[in-house]
Amino acid sequence: MLSVRHLQASYGAAQVLFDVSLDVGAGEVVTLLGRNGMGKTTTIKSIMGLLRPRGGDIRFDGAIVTGLPPYRVAQTGIGLVPEGRQIFPTLTVEENLVATAATRKGARRWNLKEVYELFPRLKERRNNLGTQLSGGEQQMLAIGRALMTNPKLLILDEATEGLAPLIRAEIWSCLKRLRDERQSILVIDKNVDVLAGFADRHVIIEKGCSVWTGTSAELAADPGIKERYLHV
Repeated sequence: MLSVRHLQASYGAAQVLFDVSLDVGAGEVVTLLGRNGMGKTTTIKSIMGLLRPRGGDIRFDGAIVTGLPPYRVAQTGIGLVPEGRQIFPTLTVEENLVATAATRKGARRWNLKEVYELFPRLKERRNNLGTQLSGGEQQMLAIGRALMTNPKLLILDEATEGLAPLIRAEIWSCLKRLRDERQSILVIDKNVDVLAGFADRHVIIEKGCSVWTGTSAELAADPGIKERYLHV
């Protein structure tokens, strides 16, 4: 479904990505792991067209999407839950959800009713402005907003960062439901232990290069991998 090969990216003269490759298959959950500053968010920005790559190849559903503007990437069927949530602060919960709604051939039909069933708290606060929500509610809204695009692939950048433990558990429960429904997911999060029980495969980035990829079983079988690449 998603294929990234030898991706390179820079911010001005400062090169951040040197050689990142990863794949996400249909119905698969893949994580992007690595210490802070290693290039995970830059990889997501490059995939989504928010940062134009300086080299490499990005394909989605067999079509080249390298360098396309963000709206064109979204139209191919990729939904993003960005770092920092970035909901529309002056719109209500329901307006946030409706603003991104789209139908997509061959994709599940997400609508308000289904999003409210996934996140009942959003239904309770459907008339509240984005600025009136807690951090956890904003993250639920960001996920719901991405689902309303009916994505073939859902990307989450820092899925539970800064959330209280109970809210974090609720988010993971909802994401596991999406996984069980065969939603393709690419996710960044710092909770490696939860990700190991959630995802099919993992890709580790170190200094702008993909340095390891493998299954959860392979990650658990070699504690040295986490020690080498993930511990601060």
